[in-house]
Amino acid sequence: MIITVASGKGGTGKTTFAVNLAYALTDCGERIRLLDCDVEEPNDHLFVKPDFRTEDEVTVAKPVWDETRCTGCGQCAEACNYNAIAVVKGKVLLFSELCHSCGACSFVCPEAALEEQPVSIGKVHYTDEGAPFFFAHGLLNIGDTLAPKVVQAVKTHIQPDAINIIDASPGTACPVVKALEGTDVAVLVTEPTPFGLHDLKLATAMTLKMRLPTGIVVNRSDGDDRIIAEWAATVGVPIVGRIPFERKYAEAYAAGHVLIEWHHELKQNLLGIYEQLCALKDSAVPAPPDEETLDPESMDSTDKPNANIDTADTRHAVDSREITIISGKGGTGKTTVTASFAALAQHQVLADNDVDAADLHLLLTPQVVESHPFAGGARAIIDPDKCIGCGKCSEACHFDAMLFDGPANDIVGKTWRIDPLACEGCGLCARVCPVDAIHNEEVVTGTWYISRTDYGPMVHARLGIAEENSGRLVTQVRQRASELASEQNAERILGDGPPGTGCPVIASISGADLVLIVTEPTVSGAHDLKRVLELSTHFGLPALVILNKADLNAEQAERIDAMAREHNSRVIACIPFDRAVNDALMNGQTVVGYGESEAASAINQAWEAVQSAIADMT
Repeated sequence: MIITVASGKGGTGKTTFAVNLAYALTDCGERIRLLDCDVEEPNDHLFVKPDFRTEDEVTVAKPVWDETRCTGCGQCAEACNYNAIAVVKGKVLLFSELCHSCGACSFVCPEAALEEQPVSIGKVHYTDEGAPFFFAHGLLNIGDTLAPKVVQAVKTHIQPDAINIIDASPGTACPVVKALEGTDVAVLVTEPTPFGLHDLKLATAMTLKMRLPTGIVVNRSDGDDRIIAEWAATVGVPIVGRIPFERKYAEAYAAGHVLIEWHHELKQNLLGIYEQLCALKDSAVPAPPDEETLDPESMDSTDKPNANIDTADTRHAVDSREITIISGKGGTGKTTVTASFAALAQHQVLADNDVDAADLHLLLTPQVVESHPFAGGARAIIDPDKCIGCGKCSEACHFDAMLFDGPANDIVGKTWRIDPLACEGCGLCARVCPVDAIHNEEVVTGTWYISRTDYGPMVHARLGIAEENSGRLVTQVRQRASELASEQNAERILGDGPPGTGCPVIASISGADLVLIVTEPTVSGAHDLKRVLELSTHFGLPALVILNKADLNAEQAERIDAMAREHNSRVIACIPFDRAVNDALMNGQTVVGYGESEAASAINQAWEAVQSAIADMT
């Protein structure tokens, strides 16, 4: 059996559930294999504590330029659909971080000046030593973007005669889809908040679109999770279990403990959830729910999109500073902090760069005034009437997107078709097809918006379920936010970035003036902070740290403070574990707008520190 644990957003307890389920089933004598496919920020090993004995390199074929053969014709740049190649004055420039390893450039080069060679993008570590079950995880190299390739490498360790538990990354983009492929049951871990419900809707649409039996686990349940239960009933997806909201569980997690070893009551709870999952296997899958849309509200001719900030005197132009708030892992409070900063600041443009699972609008209640489709790439389509079944497209495809189960025609009994979830739109198959049976179509992969909020204009977006090119959509959001800031002389751009260290994060922080990292004093928080600090250093960006839930674990808090200093950064604020934060979110309000609290006071202090840091840059 293959169980994949996913979540629309990070920080819902996905890793906690996966690890503890593995331990609970092992205690019952089951043969377990735990595979951590959250390859940008793997955390399961922090609790399993494996003694890794084996390491496999994950490589992809990327082009290497031979200057002696090149004539500077530019055909390689024309063929690349990812802007990973430029030809300047006859010289070929390769941008490895944008390359998808598709092989199109090498194929079209008339002089064979681009040769594909293996390049490492990550590693897979695995062991069955020192743990009660087999454990493996993948680790994507800092600065690399091809997470699905590493996920695929981890999944080679699935064994059909075992219970395989896969911990996927948060969100709904291509790494999650790759983790979910071939699973028997998908488990979506959520929390009973507006954030949790919003992102659960996205994750459920993804799993049902993939025709996967799906169950919901409500974590941090306070006994009143009607917000989740009522929606789940409308779409026909069962809640298979609940885990109570207890500070003692949070403290055990912060220290890196396996919860069922410290709180035995959870074991029976998890075993009951497993029984529900077994019953779901091979069950009928309900139709995916209709995707919610954000439609512009009707406006008269005097009420235009960019009127929500007074236009400044252009004779005294302001040089806008861009502050991007990120987190190594999801659920640290990044969006909560961003929304409160928006309420505290003045004269700004807001950018929600988390296009995979954007949440900022839930607290800032924007009025959408512009909506634009985003054409994020191309998708190949095979004409079954022309296909001769030769298989050259399959031989050339680097993404295993070709399936030999298409309809028969007058030429052959079976034709090739393209898996739309696997196709990355590189266009190579169309180039190699000898009968022109394949063509590429531009596809709309998302929507971007301009909205009005009480705190300034906001640019945000929504990537389609399981769509590619989130990095390009992030770039579109940032570019329009920059234009708005210039048009309106806004002093700053405040960006809410995605979790992780992959493509969308790189697109969010490149060229920013200041990176703020929100973390928490847990073993996973410290682990992920290190990787995101390394990412900031990799791109030469100044970074500051905000420690949320700071009083959960003193030892980890001290570790984070030391880690920040080691990376030429510092902790500028400590926000306590405060129930007022959860109450504010449940009411759809910012923490600073909800009322006086210890957390609100700490966020005010954090904003003052950010302003000082920005002032020092001028």
